[in-house]
Amino acid sequence: MHNPLLDFSGLPRFGEIRPEHVAPAVAALLAEARAARERAAAAPLTWEGFIAPLEDANERLGRAWGLVAHLHAVMDAPALREAYNAALPRVTQYWTELGQDTGRFERYKQLAASPAYADLNAARRKIIDNALRDFRLGGAELPESSKPRYAAIQEELASLAAKFSENLLDATNACGIAIADEKRVAGIPADALEAARAEARKHGESGWRFTLHMPSYLPVMQYADDRALRERMYRESATRASEFGKPEWDNTAIIARTLDLRAQGARLLGYGSFAEISLVAKMARSPAQVLEFLRDLARRARPFAERDLADLRAFAAAELGLDRLESWDLAYASEKLRARRYAFSDHEVKRYFPEPQVLAGLFGLVESLYGVRVVPALAPVWHEDARFYEIEGPGGEPIGRFYLDLYARESKQGGAWMDGAISRRRLAAGVQLPLASLNCNFSRPVGGKPALFTHDEVITLFHEFGHGLHHLLTRAEELGVSGLSGVEWDAVELPSQFMENFCWEWDVLAGMTRHVDRGDALPRALYDKMRAARNFHSGLDMLRQLEFALFDMRLHAEHSPGAARSALQLLDEVRREVAVVVPPAWNRFPNGFGHIFAGGYAAGYYSYKWAEVLSADAYSLFEEQGVLSAEAGRRFREEILAVGGSRPAAESFRAFRGRDPSVDALLRHSGMIPA
Repeated sequence: MHNPLLDFSGLPRFGEIRPEHVAPAVAALLAEARAARERAAAAPLTWEGFIAPLEDANERLGRAWGLVAHLHAVMDAPALREAYNAALPRVTQYWTELGQDTGRFERYKQLAASPAYADLNAARRKIIDNALRDFRLGGAELPESSKPRYAAIQEELASLAAKFSENLLDATNACGIAIADEKRVAGIPADALEAARAEARKHGESGWRFTLHMPSYLPVMQYADDRALRERMYRESATRASEFGKPEWDNTAIIARTLDLRAQGARLLGYGSFAEISLVAKMARSPAQVLEFLRDLARRARPFAERDLADLRAFAAAELGLDRLESWDLAYASEKLRARRYAFSDHEVKRYFPEPQVLAGLFGLVESLYGVRVVPALAPVWHEDARFYEIEGPGGEPIGRFYLDLYARESKQGGAWMDGAISRRRLAAGVQLPLASLNCNFSRPVGGKPALFTHDEVITLFHEFGHGLHHLLTRAEELGVSGLSGVEWDAVELPSQFMENFCWEWDVLAGMTRHVDRGDALPRALYDKMRAARNFHSGLDMLRQLEFALFDMRLHAEHSPGAARSALQLLDEVRREVAVVVPPAWNRFPNGFGHIFAGGYAAGYYSYKWAEVLSADAYSLFEEQGVLSAEAGRRFREEILAVGGSRPAAESFRAFRGRDPSVDALLRHSGMIPA
């Protein structure tokens, strides 16, 4: 049987990949990689003899395993989950072995100290420098007696992260609230009700069925007049994967074990905390610097958040009869206040953002800024929702390719993310084109009309496409620094957050809107209201993000193995320090915080705000030169996107902006200092 996971001749063969392909493909590729590692140990100490052959083998393993992990995230099913979890320890073990290979480490050090190092280009020197750093972080300098323990920690952490994510998905999918009484769905927009009715029919029910997937959950929380329904939805969401549900889906023990293992691994390597390890490959220098950065922003944001909350409470009491504003009232009251203050609603705006128009606007913006074309194309996909596109240069030459999978479904993990499936690199036969997948969880089309996006969802789409452009428009031709590879984690969000800014520009929105029923573009008067409301509750929003970031950094900077203080207790401490809105005691936010327990953001969630400083300041050049400035776009592509990780992010920012970053642009965009 030919295994499609072992075919690297072209695009992934998604239509043919089956769970039974995973184990044999992983076994074959691990054997190939280990053989390449043995050959490299005796090869000439040159890039071509020592580094390139193992890089080739590792890329094949990474690409195949990346496809399996991608399918696990977007098409989860029992057989695939079983195959993924069975192979995960073997793959993790290999990467840990590689990071602890003392012989390879010594050869890298010899190469870095040799005259040949100076003859390498800057990208290859950066890859060698990064490799030396990663060897130290991977345990290569540990005593032989400690290496098995460190390897066991990494394998268990990988399994715990997978289980955390699976528990959260299962707990999310398990909740469905059926409503038969029409009075109880009053206030919820018609398109959300239509989707809920379709969900009910799918389960053989009459009336409406609401779930914890965001396209179903958010309209209830924003618009449902039935307070009891909002409370139930909130409680179900806030207690997912906790002791309040099925024991087998409870992430509490996974969190405690994960924190213990991360702290143990850090101590084995000689670091005081996991946070210290996390920051070695980031722009920020120390946990103390990050905490100071976050607390400074919190001090600046708090007066605005307190004002926001006072206004909301006064409005809710006077206009909605809510003398005590509970957590399940916040989104509802906020939407009512925004509609009253600015005379528009999210639902009204949503009618102007049908999917075809949004995509045309997004692609048109990218084409005008960067001189490329985005064209639909055909390729095998993993689900009928997914589509495929190619990016062409000015002369029609291919630059990169990507998949777009926009809608929520039960087999798909929540949130939005970009995966790099293939990275750009130069091969003997020519340049290998990069391939990405962009994944969101938006509402699907209902009632014969196109999918409609809220403005927040449009911002999310632009954000993820910014990550995609970082991967696809790179000109780096070495794997280790191509696209996002080698970029400091707290700078990775720069291109994505940068793209969000265009979602507020009239020159962009005017061409990417069309009312789903009437066909007219977004009226300037409605746009002006949206702009006026841009910083509505920006203080509350910023404090909420800072709360999560402080929790993450303190959790990983202060935790000791076997510590008596739980993650939830620390979160309570953080809330007492910075929050103005405190959720109920039964809220179990950590149990669903996949970014830090099942993603790559452990001791790195602060990077959203850190990179937002960079992105806002970068965008200020477009504000100065014109938001559709082709010259500014050219510079951003050449100095930020094209270089990938081939030089430090701080150097790339200075090359683009001509100076170090300033926090002022972020504060101005957030309405916290005058424009």
